[in-house]
Amino acid sequence: MTDTTTSTQTNLGRFVEAAVERLREQDPELYGILDAEYRRQAGVLSMVASSSVADPSALICEAMTPMNVTAEGYPGRRFHAGCRYIDEIEQLAIDRVCKVFGARYANVQVMTATSANEVVMFSCLKAGETLLGMQLDSGGHLTHGSPASISGQVFNAVGYGLDGSERIDYDKVQELARQHRPKLLICGTTAYAREIDWSRFRAIADEVGAWMLADITHIAGLVAAGVHSSPIDHAHFTTTCTHKQLYGGRGGLVMIGKDADMIGPDGKRTLAQTIDKMVFPFFQGAPNQSSIAAKARGMGFVGSPQFKAVAQRVVKLSSALAEAFKAKGYRVVFGGTDNHIVVVDVAQKGITGVNAEKALEDCGIVVNKNRIPFDTRPPTVTSGIRLGTNGLAIREMEPEDMVECVDVIHDILTHTRQDSDKTYTIEPDTKAAALAAVAALCTRRPITTYPPVRD
Repeated sequence: MTDTTTSTQTNLGRFVEAAVERLREQDPELYGILDAEYRRQAGVLSMVASSSVADPSALICEAMTPMNVTAEGYPGRRFHAGCRYIDEIEQLAIDRVCKVFGARYANVQVMTATSANEVVMFSCLKAGETLLGMQLDSGGHLTHGSPASISGQVFNAVGYGLDGSERIDYDKVQELARQHRPKLLICGTTAYAREIDWSRFRAIADEVGAWMLADITHIAGLVAAGVHSSPIDHAHFTTTCTHKQLYGGRGGLVMIGKDADMIGPDGKRTLAQTIDKMVFPFFQGAPNQSSIAAKARGMGFVGSPQFKAVAQRVVKLSSALAEAFKAKGYRVVFGGTDNHIVVVDVAQKGITGVNAEKALEDCGIVVNKNRIPFDTRPPTVTSGIRLGTNGLAIREMEPEDMVECVDVIHDILTHTRQDSDKTYTIEPDTKAAALAAVAALCTRRPITTYPPVRD
């Protein structure tokens, strides 16, 4: 690795300062919008399960000079010159990912978790072949076989769901696998709040001769910190993004554990070689090297002792959040949570998910509408909302703060009149009181990694 000198630090510091000043002077309109977004994030409670608060040191990597380098290929095997330091950045990212997750292989070039899943699917399947994935309404992701996704249009997608206790129905998964003989079994979720039995999935995959993909996009931070069990050595492939719970820049990862050197679906290449070939040149050209630098920095944070404390806080807060909703009489889907996700049935309170989402946003609380198991409402309306505690953990909130958050949420939903499935009216006094309560909470529990907003 190259030495970091004081001169280099000064050069980078000047570069960043000059860039911000240039933006302010030459494009004040865009500068103003970006500044407003910074203020918005500082002043709202982001309780969205699908995002976190990226560390500023990772964010700044996204704006660095590696963006200027075209670097098709992989470290030591580029199709372009000028990649000496680019190779170092990418190898650092790979090494850190492998260390953090206990993987033997990692591809850090994939742009998103969606593209990571597609890379694996097209590595294992030909058009028309069968994949078995979790149904969207049960907590699965679009890329796990939804007809709205390429995964459900190019491949024959079969879906599994939940049992009567709203847990993954592993017996049904096995039954469907035996019946349909999928080439790929996808496990991992986007709105499922309970721990996943990776070994049971692998046993099912092995029984029917399927490849296994574990999508840990939503729980990657918990897996890295040892708060949730790891699929790395159970699954043939593990995918994730780097922004939902790893507090880094936006991007995707494909990882392989002990099976990295196993011969892949084509009978010629190893699984690691198969993924490298599928990412470049099949799906992508030159990678975004600034994004890879952000991934390297993000993994540096994830590998630190401080991160484990953040991950533990995430789970502690979500558990308290679920209990606070139950205490107010709400039905918490799945009966509770083992991770950062809390899914709440708001239809029982006489409001749709979309109206709840919009009314809460009006009052400075950001959640997202979400379908619940066996939901009769369409995805644009829904009967539930999904909340997460990634953003709250970075504010160093405590479990008792979750009671206060739910008190505010309950007051908003109680005093919101549903005019139609997609329209509502909020009482002005309720909105004013909620905005004041949110502002007080954000002041008392600021985003610890961000400088405070100044007028």
